[in-house]
Amino acid sequence: MHPHIHKLHTIANKKYRRIIGLMSGTSVDGLDIAVCGFSGSGMETNLTVEHFITVPYDQQFKEYVKSVFSIKQVDLEKLCLLNPWIALHQSAIINQCLQDWKISKEDIDIIASHGQTIYHSPVALHKQPGFGNATLQIGDGDHMAVATGIITISDFRQKHIAAGGEGAPLAVYGDYLIFSKKGENRIMLNMGGIGNFTFLSGDLDSTKVFSTDTGPCNTMMDTFIQKHFSGKYFDQDGAIARQGTINESLLKELMNHSFFSQTFPKTTGPELFNLVYLNEAMQKAELTDLSVPDTIATLNRFSALTIVEAIKKASVGLTDFTLYASGGGMHNTLMMQHIQNELPGVEIKNTNSLGVNPDSKEAVLFAILANECICGGKASLGKNGTSIPAVTMGKISFPD
Repeated sequence: MHPHIHKLHTIANKKYRRIIGLMSGTSVDGLDIAVCGFSGSGMETNLTVEHFITVPYDQQFKEYVKSVFSIKQVDLEKLCLLNPWIALHQSAIINQCLQDWKISKEDIDIIASHGQTIYHSPVALHKQPGFGNATLQIGDGDHMAVATGIITISDFRQKHIAAGGEGAPLAVYGDYLIFSKKGENRIMLNMGGIGNFTFLSGDLDSTKVFSTDTGPCNTMMDTFIQKHFSGKYFDQDGAIARQGTINESLLKELMNHSFFSQTFPKTTGPELFNLVYLNEAMQKAELTDLSVPDTIATLNRFSALTIVEAIKKASVGLTDFTLYASGGGMHNTLMMQHIQNELPGVEIKNTNSLGVNPDSKEAVLFAILANECICGGKASLGKNGTSIPAVTMGKISFPD
């Protein structure tokens, strides 16, 4: 047996595994790093989050990613160079964090790296005959494994697509394994650049599990803020939106897109919901001089409504559920207020009450996928046609 395969076998049989989960989202604000301890797998998974930090990216990293992110025509050489460069940049962050936490690389079994999404292109978006769903994340796993000296599992989304999914949302797998609870119907709402949620049935029936993207959450607001405020990356606590007034004509045009009438499940990204989309909606609404605060106020309301409308459609006939929010959008109290006002009978919490820091949740979920890759099985979730393939995800890279 090759020594690397033997090591994987040993890790899979350990009573306690330490896996670093990484998440770098479409907001490109920083690298989420979660050191997770695992025992068991599948529905017997026990999770402890030992450390968590978000390390902000410097301006150079942000500019490099933005130069190739969500753009149909890019400098191919730049994209090629960034694939290893991002992995090495993130590896340096990991190595520094381990040093700060006084953790030896020998004490970490696996790194689970999401990579950096560059383009997401489901069939419903690209509509090109002869081509299927596609997505691209860069930040090469081999470079990360060599630079950290730790076995790295990466590129999770490709298997999902190969097995018939759209490469997203992947949170559904970890949500089901970690957050399912008998007696409580739960909606796990992730409020990142794009909104998505997982429905978990209180009777633990895996065929009732459901997951979908809802539309834009932070992505359009963040991009608009960055365009109009130098050095500012998001509307903290909805402060700017609170200064404005919602423009109903613009809101109507923003909501007027075929994506919102597509059947569930569905996925999307900044490839659709961006400033071009906003400008086109403004033209249709015949708006030429809408103020920045009014625009942000309308985008805030738009994001909230896309989430609410999706939840309402998915929960028809369901009389009792609790909503658990996570991700950057949950810190926008104005957006949360809009959501609560539209769901008056729903109790809204965040995953802190479930023992997981809501800002760490996505990084934790990739650690869960890595744990399943090494010693779990194929979780069979949802009914036929719900685009939740029963697959093991991730590509394994060895340090040498």
